[in-house]
Amino acid sequence: MHTEFLMGNEAIALGALAAGVNVVCGYPGTPSSEVLETVAKRKTEHTYVEWSVNEKAAMELAAGAAYSGARALVTMKQVGLNVASDPLMSLEYVGVKGGMVVLVADDPGPISSQTEQDTRTFAAFSKVPCFDPSTPEEAYEMIQEAFDFSEKYGTPVFLRPTTRVDHGYASIDVKDESEYYVNTPEGFVKDSSRWVIFPRLSFANHAKIEARNEELRKTLSGYARNCILGGDVPKKGVAAGGISYAYAKEELEARGTDGTLPARLMKVSTPFPFPEDLALEFLKDLDEVLVLEELDPVIEKELTYLCGKHGLQTKIYGKLSHHIAPSGENTRDSVGAALDAFLGTDLQGAKAVTRPEPPQLPVRPPVLCAGCPHRASFYTVKQAMKGKKAFFGGDIGCYTLGNAMPLDMCDTCLCMGAGVNIAQGIRKVDPDTTVFAFVGDSTFFASAITGVINAVYNQANMTLVLLDNSTTAMTGHQPHPGTGRTMMGEVVEKIDPVKVLEGIGVTEVVCLDPMDLATSVPEVQRVSALPGVKAVIFRYPCIALFKPTEYCEVDQSECINCRRCIKELGCPALFIRDGHVEIDPGTCTGCGLCNQVCPKKCIGGVTR
Repeated sequence: MHTEFLMGNEAIALGALAAGVNVVCGYPGTPSSEVLETVAKRKTEHTYVEWSVNEKAAMELAAGAAYSGARALVTMKQVGLNVASDPLMSLEYVGVKGGMVVLVADDPGPISSQTEQDTRTFAAFSKVPCFDPSTPEEAYEMIQEAFDFSEKYGTPVFLRPTTRVDHGYASIDVKDESEYYVNTPEGFVKDSSRWVIFPRLSFANHAKIEARNEELRKTLSGYARNCILGGDVPKKGVAAGGISYAYAKEELEARGTDGTLPARLMKVSTPFPFPEDLALEFLKDLDEVLVLEELDPVIEKELTYLCGKHGLQTKIYGKLSHHIAPSGENTRDSVGAALDAFLGTDLQGAKAVTRPEPPQLPVRPPVLCAGCPHRASFYTVKQAMKGKKAFFGGDIGCYTLGNAMPLDMCDTCLCMGAGVNIAQGIRKVDPDTTVFAFVGDSTFFASAITGVINAVYNQANMTLVLLDNSTTAMTGHQPHPGTGRTMMGEVVEKIDPVKVLEGIGVTEVVCLDPMDLATSVPEVQRVSALPGVKAVIFRYPCIALFKPTEYCEVDQSECINCRRCIKELGCPALFIRDGHVEIDPGTCTGCGLCNQVCPKKCIGGVTR
């Protein structure tokens, strides 16, 4: 054993390696991405790792590995689970042979997501057991236990860390590589009565799953990470899970005296199947319980159900009773305030804890980076469509930020790949609108190809705008099929989107440099006027992939202070000082787009 200072996602990755994981696959998505990346950096000779093209592909690949007796880990964020839900729902009915952990990182807030959906609720819906770590240290241990649990019961298992666990840091005692469990897969053994899903098999297995989960409610009551702290204290209790438990424990300890908590505290580490026996022990003799959790009232509903089932008079407070905010993430301050209100000043030993008000943070709205090629791509299409009725369908990625003023080039954004089909729907209803669908290179491979096929097959009239910056930028620059490399370090043949588009029937595909407005604007006008499905590919690398050698500078003697560069581009490197436009050399990448917009062409490049 040795000690390392680790991010929660790094701890999860090392825990999986210590558990002898053989196959790790997933699709990048904040806050989950670092798990797979850490596995790739620290993997052993027994571990294969890949970024799959999407979460569905990753889930199915992991299932095949688990069918063969391998220990498999599949990683994603909560919205990625929607993509993977089709195979997962059936997989629970079929079961697995090797341990299979489905890591789904939830994002209360949401901080970097479209939704605040709760994987604990999905666990109950899909009947898949769920482990909910409350700290990075616990996540390291819990994923190892999850693999053992999965193998023992022949089921995939959820590990559901949230953002503050994923991205929190802690000093953790981790195993040396010599201590890692080595799992040797048996290989796939043919058995169509087990691995081929038919209604009769599903019916039989459904009954087994229900019986198993009912038994697990009792078994998990003895699971060491489900626990009760505090004994004969005033008749108030607090139930919590995940990071909310860590906050609750700290806040209760701060309000206690002589090491005694001012309320009984229960930690729920396995929200599904719910540890009923432990919960009944917790509820015994309590008058009131406050439930602290993110995001859905999962624990609150279970405790309310148990009170009704067993005729208990305990009052349960939480999100449903409006004592806890129904959305957003919990913080230590919000938990402390809720505890103060719940415990009251008359409770013996309880004391309110006050802290100074923190300073107000500056408002920093998200914006495309200085020199981002997407800004130029959006501006090109905007200029090409000036004066015309046009729709600009957005998608998930850095380019969602094209919605911000002054660009205002993202009319809709729903989920990955949806913009292509939404554009088709709008054109069907409003045929005099010229419709565009913007999509990134990674998203194109992940989920937009089927939308383009739908457009070609159903004879749509639309323009696909593929923003190819040679990386998966928003989630941390992961490789994808168009980059020519894999997470195993292999150099492979790039999959060319031009050939893909031509292969599925897109007859007009042009590649443009977004930084060359003089050429790009008339080409977009020409291509968009053609009938049918056509594509414009803007190719320019993400500015994070290279080190700029120049920056731009305004010639103040020529500048007429029209501020067109600022008003039309919104580049964060441009600012006004003493009434004049200036450029921050620290953030400017020297792309020169501002000079192409400038009517006086008074912005020049300076060598660093």
